[in-house]
Amino acid sequence: MSQKAVIKDEGFADGSEECVRRRRRKKSDGDGDGGDGDGGVDDDDEAPLRGLLVSSHTVLDEAHRSGRVKCSICGSSRLLYCYTCCCLVGLNPQTIPTVRLPIKIEIIKHPNETDGKSTAVHAKLLAPDDVSIYTYPCIPELDTHTHNVVLVFPGPDSMTVEELADYINKSRRKRAAERSPEEREAKKHKLQETSNDSHTHTSENTQLTQKHTCPVQRVIFIDSTWNQTTKIITDERLQDFPRVELKSRRTCFWRHQRGSPNTYLSTIEAIYYFLKDFHIHCLLREYSGEYDNLLFFYTFLHKLIHTAKQARV
Repeated sequence: MSQKAVIKDEGFADGSEECVRRRRRKKSDGDGDGGDGDGGVDDDDEAPLRGLLVSSHTVLDEAHRSGRVKCSICGSSRLLYCYTCCCLVGLNPQTIPTVRLPIKIEIIKHPNETDGKSTAVHAKLLAPDDVSIYTYPCIPELDTHTHNVVLVFPGPDSMTVEELADYINKSRRKRAAERSPEEREAKKHKLQETSNDSHTHTSENTQLTQKHTCPVQRVIFIDSTWNQTTKIITDERLQDFPRVELKSRRTCFWRHQRGSPNTYLSTIEAIYYFLKDFHIHCLLREYSGEYDNLLFFYTFLHKLIHTAKQARV
């Protein structure tokens, strides 16, 4: 989709009338803060979503008015998309934006995570060529010696995105020093071939060049509630990956978990903010909204929630 518009996005969940009824019942019961985190959106929560270069929501407004449609794959009644099959429902794919990412995104989903409450599907729908979703205990097979991989997860040993580029460069120098003379010569020839091919300026060669110059090839995200993360994050297969934390961002998610700080982001928020910071601090490029459309569905649903909240005030 080529048309873009600057949208001041506001808020909602899956857009169903049942969601609205549930929130109204919570409000009448005095649970104005949303109880289990499935509540309204304060005015201050809109700020991080303002000024995004997000494609027009007109097509989503029309689909929302038309109501739920059966998924052509599983037959379930869905609105906008099927979160089980990761496919659009009642929408023409040509009217939905597609986002190209500079790195591959690997999402590991907890088996008990409710599909309908997860925003991971947004990333798969909007960047299908660059996003993969695995259900734990299945995880991507990645080697720290052959892939530059990072895991986005907070903790005492986690670094910021700003620190990531230096870390990767140091790791590269360390690996280069450990290579045998034969391996160094082979690496030199490979880089020379890539440099020569890049002069043709084809799309394929541009992507190949970016692959060799990008400090990270793959990023892992965990899709689960914070109470469910322990089993995944302690898996021995993930222990060798450097970790990155998004410390300065706060969530706008309507299902924010009770008792957790507002820096605990939804999956699609974490992916978006990581890519934005990575673009600026690691790729060293000016950010001009390249990944804003990853929030295409998120901002629409957020807007609907905000509208529903305002209607019952």
